[in-house]
Amino acid sequence: MKSLLKKFIRQDSPDNPQESADSVESMSEFLTLEVDALYVVLSNLYGTDKLILKASKLEALPLMRSERLEDRIVGLQKLVNDDPTDKPLPDLADIPNILQEIEAQIAEVVAKRSVEDRLNQAVQEKMQERHEEYIKEIKTQVLKETSGPENAQTLRKLAQLEKMNATRPVSSAIEVLRPRTPEEIIGQEKALQALLAKLATPFPQHILIYGPPGVGKTSAARVALETVKEFPDSPFGKDAPFIEVDGTTLRWDPRDVTNPLLGSVHDPIYQGAKRDLADTGIPEPKLGLVNDAHTGVLFIDEIGEMDPTLLNKLLKVLEDKRVNFESSYYDPLDPQIPLYIKKVFEEGVPADFVLIGATTREPQDLNPALRSRCAEVYFEPLEPEHIKHIVRQAAEKLGVCLDENVPEIISEYMIEGRKSNSILLDAYGLARFRNPGQKQIIINEEDVREVLRSARLTPFVQKRVSEASDIGRILGLGVAGFLGSVLEIEVKVFNAETGKGSIRFNETAGSMARDAVFNAAAVIRSLTGEDVKNYDLHVNVVGGGRIDGPSAGLATTMAIYSALKKQPLKGNVAVTGEISIQGRVRPVGGIYEKIFGAKQAGVHTVIIPKENLEEVPSGLRGIEVIAVENIEEAIKIAAAE
Repeated sequence: MKSLLKKFIRQDSPDNPQESADSVESMSEFLTLEVDALYVVLSNLYGTDKLILKASKLEALPLMRSERLEDRIVGLQKLVNDDPTDKPLPDLADIPNILQEIEAQIAEVVAKRSVEDRLNQAVQEKMQERHEEYIKEIKTQVLKETSGPENAQTLRKLAQLEKMNATRPVSSAIEVLRPRTPEEIIGQEKALQALLAKLATPFPQHILIYGPPGVGKTSAARVALETVKEFPDSPFGKDAPFIEVDGTTLRWDPRDVTNPLLGSVHDPIYQGAKRDLADTGIPEPKLGLVNDAHTGVLFIDEIGEMDPTLLNKLLKVLEDKRVNFESSYYDPLDPQIPLYIKKVFEEGVPADFVLIGATTREPQDLNPALRSRCAEVYFEPLEPEHIKHIVRQAAEKLGVCLDENVPEIISEYMIEGRKSNSILLDAYGLARFRNPGQKQIIINEEDVREVLRSARLTPFVQKRVSEASDIGRILGLGVAGFLGSVLEIEVKVFNAETGKGSIRFNETAGSMARDAVFNAAAVIRSLTGEDVKNYDLHVNVVGGGRIDGPSAGLATTMAIYSALKKQPLKGNVAVTGEISIQGRVRPVGGIYEKIFGAKQAGVHTVIIPKENLEEVPSGLRGIEVIAVENIEEAIKIAAAE
């Protein structure tokens, strides 16, 4: 604009006044056109009517209609700046700069108006879209209210479900065979009595049940609760629940989105298809099994397999007897929150129950904090007589007859009540298959043998003890889990050069068993005066059985003594105990399990350390248990005449 002004007004040519006047007139005409164009732009921007109304409010209307260029420029300034104050008339030389500023302001207004138009258009589109969705939701709600929740597809699935419910179950045999009364829990009389005693008091205890699988831990817990309900002044009501869950299926979710044991909170972003609370941003609590078990029993099978974090949180619930829920979406001041949800978040949910946990693990493998809160009950391995009783009881429930030797056969292969019933059910199915339509089913030996062959099962006790005496051979006792076993230890002695003898031992038995051999060498020298370095000794644990503790010390020492002194030892005697280098018999663990294993193998006499005598179960029948203090006593008992 300034260049144009210099073109029309030549201030460097004072000698040509006529030419200068013509230039100024031309410049005025040009600026007038420029101002007219700007008024047209404002008219298009605001509209003619609105522009006149705005000019009237700003007292710019007379200036707009003036024929003087300076007045019209002042009118433009008022309109663009929204300023009604009077402004001085500009000089002709300042007009180009003023017009440039006005153009810039108009350009800014145009750009702003363009952006606003686009935003308004987007808002209108969104509002229309939301409006359509809202109308659609209203229509859907009206359809639901008028037609109900059912449609052709849901009605068809409902009919299928009703048909399934009406069909007689084909797998209800296990339910039929499940114990219902304390008398049906076979082989666990003492454990069941202890369980009942801990539940029948006004202040029932949390309980941990230890024992091998299939001996009735779950059934005993369920029966115990039902029995205690009938006691006078029982702490459990008639409707006290028994909630059962497998600990191996419980896992800790760090997001707290899903937790079937302790419960969880479904925040609005996780509420899925149920949008009743999500649309208002209200979190939805989901109660867990601990709340379902309120006033009853929560039974967790294989509790030793639970996630440690989840178990620690469960212990907190046991202390508080209440579950507290939290959510960052919960606003206690929100008036839209239902009273139920408000009470859940502010007061928690009661969870006052008795925990009964069952495990096949050793006590030392469990969480010490859990053990400190629970009484402990030990279930015993089942003996052959118990298995026979369970088989006969199951046959009575099934309404079938058994050949006389069927319970005996099953007891040779099984030590678990549950698997014994499974074998009987398989034989029952085979007998029905062979005799279709026959009302009275008889299960014979051939049916059971066929099932055992199909399942590739072998007798639990592979080799029963011999009554014959032998030199350098004795039976030791081991334990794995809750089951004992018999270990055959044999020794051969050969003469060697003086002081150049050696001891050979099968390494698969373990380092502690090897140490027991070297301890035995010191005891033998003290006992007999013989130096084992003058002999080659071969010590063998038949079958390569592994010995994880020192309990084979006494058996190993007695076998070496027998081989050196040519002293026969009875074949139906088993021994356990740690041997000290002074010849004393030290206590060991797993006494009951070892006695059970010896009894299963047909052992008549078991020699144990005297300090373990209190661990021998009372009322023990079918086997003799003798306690000794030193190896001399043990040799006298085991020596054959």
